[in-house]
Amino acid sequence: MLTVDFDRLGIEPGVRVIDVGCGAGRHSFEACRRGADIVAFDQNAEDLAGVAAMFEAMAAAGEAPDYAKAETVRGDALDLPYGDGEFDVVIASEILEHIPHDMQAISELVRVLKPGGALAVTVPRWLPERICWALSDEYHANEGGHVRIYRADQLRDKVTAHGLRHRHTAHAHALHAPYWWLKCAVGVSADKHPLVSMYHRMLVWDMMSAPALTRVTERLLDPFIGKSVALYFTKPKSVSRRAGL
Repeated sequence: MLTVDFDRLGIEPGVRVIDVGCGAGRHSFEACRRGADIVAFDQNAEDLAGVAAMFEAMAAAGEAPDYAKAETVRGDALDLPYGDGEFDVVIASEILEHIPHDMQAISELVRVLKPGGALAVTVPRWLPERICWALSDEYHANEGGHVRIYRADQLRDKVTAHGLRHRHTAHAHALHAPYWWLKCAVGVSADKHPLVSMYHRMLVWDMMSAPALTRVTERLLDPFIGKSVALYFTKPKSVSRRAGL
């Protein structure tokens, strides 16, 4: 289940990509399938071990081109261990809402992006997220949980303040918003609740089968209740940053 639209990023063979806060690796795997030179970057060693194992399995099964390069790197998003402008594409999906010092993280994302390159940032959308917070403290008030709720224009302005140009805003995963509202209402940890279990089975079926009815329904609902908002930016050939950033 991808939140980022790869067709907007120009990811193709030989493009160097970093997926910051890769988690379980869903976006890293897609970049690998497209033949990119992908770095799956995260601070969680257990997640990275799973991503590395999947990279190996993909190579063995021929699910990625032979020339695709894939590696996992553990580190801190506030201090990326790369030089300026090393990556053609930077992806930061569903991580900034976890980081107290988000402006420092954004500065690092911009720094390692090549002039002329593309940045994709996704976060939970304001309205669906606000409902989750209202229904459940457990949803967000925990170690490593969500520390803020973004409005799309607020996040856009935080990124463009670093000199990037905003290209596009989109919404995704409308069918997932009611699922999380339901979990928050009955208890985030209550995965065996009958309604939660039933809805989860429907989502898994939808992801595996991608039937036309649910795909069209989600596209129609995304502008209204899409669980995530995705913003796309480009880095000009010459970037002038504001003082203090």
